[in-house]
Amino acid sequence: MRLARLLSLAVILAGVTGDADFYSVRTKQEKDSSGRGGDDSNKYFHESTFHAHYDGRFADHQLDYHEQSEALSNLMQTYLATLADIGLETWLMHGSLLGWWWNKKALPWDSDLDVQVTEKTIHFLASYYNMTVFHYRTSRFKKGRDYLLEINPHYVIRDDSDSQNVIDARWIDMTTGLFIDITTARYDENHPEGKNVLVCKDGHQYADKYIFPLWDTVFEGAPVKIPFAFKELLVAEYEEKALSKKQFEDHHFDDEAFKWIPDAE
Repeated sequence: MRLARLLSLAVILAGVTGDADFYSVRTKQEKDSSGRGGDDSNKYFHESTFHAHYDGRFADHQLDYHEQSEALSNLMQTYLATLADIGLETWLMHGSLLGWWWNKKALPWDSDLDVQVTEKTIHFLASYYNMTVFHYRTSRFKKGRDYLLEINPHYVIRDDSDSQNVIDARWIDMTTGLFIDITTARYDENHPEGKNVLVCKDGHQYADKYIFPLWDTVFEGAPVKIPFAFKELLVAEYEEKALSKKQFEDHHFDDEAFKWIPDAE
């Protein structure tokens, strides 16, 4: 059992249970709400039948707006605290990086959180931490919650031919079913543009100079790293207007409050 007091995050890692039995954590519901019944037999991770950003083994419904926001914040804080405690590097990407750009928080309409790791990191996690359950107590959830680090065994397939398994790992809230998608940025030494190109199984490709060296910053109140050329990466993925458009997905950005607010409020 590893004990760590993370005062800067107001998060306490109460305990770590290693080598969880695979089937004992596959579902906590009387009814399995995962979509595995209709998925390709080769697909490892199965999103829920009620929402693509929930794991149906651990939940049977979507949280309301504010509950989901709190759960996602805790999800990211605990993930970042865990990898920092282990001593491994990770960084924000995609929608999570866009949320950081605006106010260093997750976009409130986006229930999907995205991070990346190096190939060295995913190998280490698979070797020593796969199916480990971490128990955290926080100011929001005083009784604590369990979080599962689950590695897709298909992570060893490096190219994008394995289209059913583009997500290499997930950090999963075993109470709500919410999760963080973890993808690996791998060097492709045979890439036509040279050996310094990082590729992910989801089709994203980057010259490594756009990723490294990583910047230190804060996200959801926790220390985090982001890619070196974060603005260029965001523009390439979402276009320039995504960095300045203050009306989106039935929300508007309030400069004074420094947050996205639902139009209905």
